[in-house]
Amino acid sequence: MNQERKIYFVGAGPGDPKLLTIKGKELIERADVLVYAGSLVNPSLLEYAKKDCVLHDSAKMNLEEIRQALVPPCKEGKCVVRLASGDPMIFGAVEEMSDLLQEEEITVEIVPGVSSFTAAASALQASLTIPDLTQTVILTRAEGRTKMPPKEKLEDLAKHESTLILFLSAVLAKSVQEKLLAVYPADTPIAIVYKASWPDQKIFRGTLSQLDSMIRREKITMTALIMIGKFLTAHGYKSRLYDAGFSHAFRRASV
Repeated sequence: MNQERKIYFVGAGPGDPKLLTIKGKELIERADVLVYAGSLVNPSLLEYAKKDCVLHDSAKMNLEEIRQALVPPCKEGKCVVRLASGDPMIFGAVEEMSDLLQEEEITVEIVPGVSSFTAAASALQASLTIPDLTQTVILTRAEGRTKMPPKEKLEDLAKHESTLILFLSAVLAKSVQEKLLAVYPADTPIAIVYKASWPDQKIFRGTLSQLDSMIRREKITMTALIMIGKFLTAHGYKSRLYDAGFSHAFRRASV
């Protein structure tokens, strides 16, 4: 029984069920009610749920319907879990749900998950931060029906020339390419990672000038990350952390 009015928001990870956290698995196993993002969460994770767990696929629900699925069972003392893809705090809807639950005097506990952007970087075997090349990672999306804040236009973010990762932008590839070509050279390296960590994961590499044609050729419309930057082709850069001549709190320079 849920001794306090609490709902758990759990990150399901990027797709590979083995990338679910131990805490996330334990909560799925405990859940009396599980509301999951069916369009993105690997259905094999539902196998951890109890046989009598009530399941709701939020892909088919609006905000009020989700509230109705979460709130009444929580008030009845049941263990209620909201299962989100990746990490709940990256392009999730935790804020609006938390506001609703606060009105109902229900607390929220958030369990982080492995994000698709780190899974994609691992699949590419490309470090997102490279000494002397880029030490900044920008996670963003292209502007479509969801408008971007005035100071977060894609072409402005690109001026930093740091590691740039676009969520939810595959269907806007033509616009993305046009905006970025106004800032980046045409031969800027890019990678498209489709369904990172899933069994049917696909990786496509090329240059910025090829972005739109690659997306159209492969018929990618969703569940893909667009990654842009020199980090994709970086070689030979070394961190000072392991340099024999560099001292830090745990080691003195030896040369």
